[in-house]
Amino acid sequence: MSISTVIKSIQDIMRKDDGVDGDAQRLGQLSWLLFLKIFDAQEEDIEFEQSNYRSPIPEEYLWRNWAADKQGITGEELLDFVNNNLLPDIKALQAPLASNPRGFVVREGLSEAFNYMKSGTLLRQVINKLNDIDFASSEERHLFGDIYEQLLRDLQAAGNSGEFYTPRAVTRFAVQMVDPKLGESIYDPACGTGGFLACSIDLLREQMKTAEDQQVFQTAVSGIEKKQLPHLLCTTNMMLHGIEVPQQIRQGNTLKRPLSSIEASEMVDVIVTNPPFGGSEEDGIEKNFPSELQTKETADLFLQYIIEMLKDGGRAAVVLPDGTLFGEGVKTKIKKLLLEECNLHTLVRLPNSVFAPYTSIKTNILFFEKGSPTKDIWYYEVPLPTGVKAFNKTKPMKLDDFSACLDWWGEGSSVSEKSARTGRQETDQAWNVSIDEVIERGYNLDIKNPHEAEVISHDPEELLSNYASQQADIQALRDQLKAILANALEGKA
Repeated sequence: MSISTVIKSIQDIMRKDDGVDGDAQRLGQLSWLLFLKIFDAQEEDIEFEQSNYRSPIPEEYLWRNWAADKQGITGEELLDFVNNNLLPDIKALQAPLASNPRGFVVREGLSEAFNYMKSGTLLRQVINKLNDIDFASSEERHLFGDIYEQLLRDLQAAGNSGEFYTPRAVTRFAVQMVDPKLGESIYDPACGTGGFLACSIDLLREQMKTAEDQQVFQTAVSGIEKKQLPHLLCTTNMMLHGIEVPQQIRQGNTLKRPLSSIEASEMVDVIVTNPPFGGSEEDGIEKNFPSELQTKETADLFLQYIIEMLKDGGRAAVVLPDGTLFGEGVKTKIKKLLLEECNLHTLVRLPNSVFAPYTSIKTNILFFEKGSPTKDIWYYEVPLPTGVKAFNKTKPMKLDDFSACLDWWGEGSSVSEKSARTGRQETDQAWNVSIDEVIERGYNLDIKNPHEAEVISHDPEELLSNYASQQADIQALRDQLKAILANALEGKA
């Protein structure tokens, strides 16, 4: 039975339970169970390597001691154990970060975990299904990527939870082109389930050669996630990717901290992120930012934060909506700040349907380096594959769809060589814009492809598809204008 089939079976079992209501609760239930099982598998690895190792949590709460036996406790006895012992005791665990970091990670990871299931018999069935997955097996750990793909698709379908998901192709390409190096600090201030960080880890692992490299690797990535469910999934994801103590994955609101309080020692080398956009922050958050740059638009606040958090010479890849590119008022001031403090060397325009059907807003990946002002910006428009009118749930964007952009990025055979960005030429998809032109346009970065010829089609299906796309664009613009007007009425724009 495939891992994805196991997960589907688990979700089907949960649907029978009166206590579990909807996808979000099913995902929450599954997440903390997965976390405990994967934690125990990692514990067994450490015990094998360290003969004097002691578990950071009480032995009775290790998966092997209460869940692994398929004939173990069930029914009311299991519910009583989980509800009155396991979860409360772990949440109350005395585990200082300095002396018990793995215990700290478990306590923080399960701090908001809740057992929604009311049937101990069905809970036992779920646990037994999870026992069909052997996380001690390197092959099955590798296959666990299938679980995450399915969980992330479910996250998309679970209403607002979809804001945490970035298509794998986008994360891989963004990280690849930023080219993180072992020894650098890599950070995602809105890490969701950890897609950007996991891709970074994969690249760093290829660079490890010594025991010292392994130590550096363990603390290379860090992130913050606002909401409990994706935070737990991210922590689990980091453990699966070889981070033994993912204490650097914290839960909280990145924007709650005053920008002026960031110290040089906290700044990082690399930031890769897809911050939330299209929404507004809670009252008062904007006060943490300079008075002339205050807004409630989440993406605008994150962009300021990212600029501040980068070291001189640091580099970033940030997914942002079109509204950030053409917006006025405070948005103009933020873009001016970006172009004066950073070299925005490349702006990759993504196809309209990359994030569909979860948002119709057009998106871009901004690549920039801090420490020198922008002189010119290269634009690259990623087209839809031949014969494809739109990406969808069954046919998402693939990494191969970026292959032409990768070839264009720079001379050389490797990504590291290409990162020098030498030998770039204008093509049907690529064009260069000087900073003078950007300034003349009032810092409007929404510059269309000058090579795009107008093609008139009379095909009914294509016309209908274009109409639907235009309507989506119109609605997205309406939503963005509403946000701008709302801020203006509050005197913030």
